[in-house]
Amino acid sequence: MIKKNENSAEVFLKTKELIDSGENFAVALILKAEGSTPRKAGARAIITHSGRIYGTIGGGAVESETQSRAVESCKSKKPDIFDFELQGSEIEGDDPICGGKMRILIDPVTSKHKVIFNELTEVIKKREKGVLLTALYRSEDLKIIYKWFAEGFSGYDLEFPDRKKINLSLKNEQVELLARKKQESVLNEVFVEPIIPRPLLVIAGGGHIGQALAVQANLVGFDTMVLDDRSEFTNPELFPNNTTTVCGNIAQELAKIPAEKDTYIVIVTRGHKDDAESLAACINRPFSYIGMIGSKRKNALICDNFIKSGLCSAEQFDKLFAPIGFNIGAVTVPEIATSITAELIAVRRKGITHKPWTDMEIL
Repeated sequence: MIKKNENSAEVFLKTKELIDSGENFAVALILKAEGSTPRKAGARAIITHSGRIYGTIGGGAVESETQSRAVESCKSKKPDIFDFELQGSEIEGDDPICGGKMRILIDPVTSKHKVIFNELTEVIKKREKGVLLTALYRSEDLKIIYKWFAEGFSGYDLEFPDRKKINLSLKNEQVELLARKKQESVLNEVFVEPIIPRPLLVIAGGGHIGQALAVQANLVGFDTMVLDDRSEFTNPELFPNNTTTVCGNIAQELAKIPAEKDTYIVIVTRGHKDDAESLAACINRPFSYIGMIGSKRKNALICDNFIKSGLCSAEQFDKLFAPIGFNIGAVTVPEIATSITAELIAVRRKGITHKPWTDMEIL
């Protein structure tokens, strides 16, 4: 089931599932959002022929209108585009008053799209990047064509949009609706959408903190992997759906993780020895974030040992986020998980590369 905070990857996977099952459904895509709107361009939802919805494009009146149109689109097998204004003036009325405007595409997905959604499913599984083009050709009827270009693609043969536009969209991770007039009666619009894998959070240690952190990290947009050498702490039932669990030597398993810029490491094993071994396996690798739980004294001892043994320099150790988490006075396991999650968000969204705070010694 797709949750209200779904991302495009989950919608693509559900789309393939419904195509394979023969379900009659449509996909609603926000092509453009101006001003204050409940969802932004690129948000998707799936609506079945009976009106059941997976995900959301904003709720309220806009979603109700979209559901009604999607049901009709499922019957006619014809795509639809409409503009919705959130310009109501009465606070107590039913009209939305956000003040924005949304353009929404409804595509009654059929088996003719199966190849593209099969490809997207494989891309998502492999955590690959690329750009999805949704091309709209309008004359008497609206025709939709999908094109997929993997990162670093070659052999580009489209007249529109310009290849530079696609590369820029991928680089900036920004969706864009481009338009040109081919003929007076035909408008060619292309929705350019970078497909970026969710960042991966690798949690070394599947104990109470690891379990709580996996739940919260999943809610804020991370894929999660949990490593532990105890099978009872890698039981998938302890973690959110789609969490990858690996039972084995934690340090050895960490060493196998590709050092990608969208990968985050949190070390919360059951003891300082395992923490140190886990840290040694990743301290010199270019992950976006490496954080380790422990006291100030513990971290200082590990730092001294690492430097004396030549495992890393003081500058390299300084990039470790330890003590881990924001100093919010966390005491309980959920609070500690919250403080770590907040720090992960700060690194992801603000680009923080080391721990500059002097007062964060709570953990």
